[in-house]
Amino acid sequence: MKLILATKNQDKIKEIRELLSNLDISILTYKELNDFPITVEDKDTLTGNAEKKARNVWEKFNIPCVADDTGLFVKALDGKPGVKSSRFAGEDPTYEENRKKLLKEMKNTPPVERDAEFRTVVVFFDKHGKAHNFRGVCKGFISEKESGDHGFGYDPVFHPLGSNKSFSELSSQEKNKISHRGIAMRKFYDFLQKNY
Repeated sequence: MKLILATKNQDKIKEIRELLSNLDISILTYKELNDFPITVEDKDTLTGNAEKKARNVWEKFNIPCVADDTGLFVKALDGKPGVKSSRFAGEDPTYEENRKKLLKEMKNTPPVERDAEFRTVVVFFDKHGKAHNFRGVCKGFISEKESGDHGFGYDPVFHPLGSNKSFSELSSQEKNKISHRGIAMRKFYDFLQKNY
């Protein structure tokens, strides 16, 4: 079976490849495909964005494909940055710019009010063009400063519940066991094992 990863985010590609590494499938990325569609993520839900990305790739290549959309939802900020997590500090910000904006907005938030959760929605379009959704949530809190040098995005400031380390201080294997994307992708992995 061939499976296209409907993303150009190198960090996501690396993480998803690791999570699906035990499956006997051939994973394709934008690097192996010509005219890979660029999707504007303008939906107001994670599901809407993930489905749009997967649909665009499916309609272009007619090969099973998977996309995800992930958001960081911070209670003290009324759920922000949420669906706009990757664009929190503007239209094309760096990971660092997004983290700095988040820490700035939470500057006066006391430790007991820094609850947050990562949510991922994975959407798989099968060979018939039918969409299947898989969700993952990881609860935690936002630290007052960055720590660690692994991972990407908001990982240096997000501490999962039950851990005294940020996502950035965990190895990829440790992170994948408990992360939002890890949970959603394991559901997808189980689905593929049963159906393909």
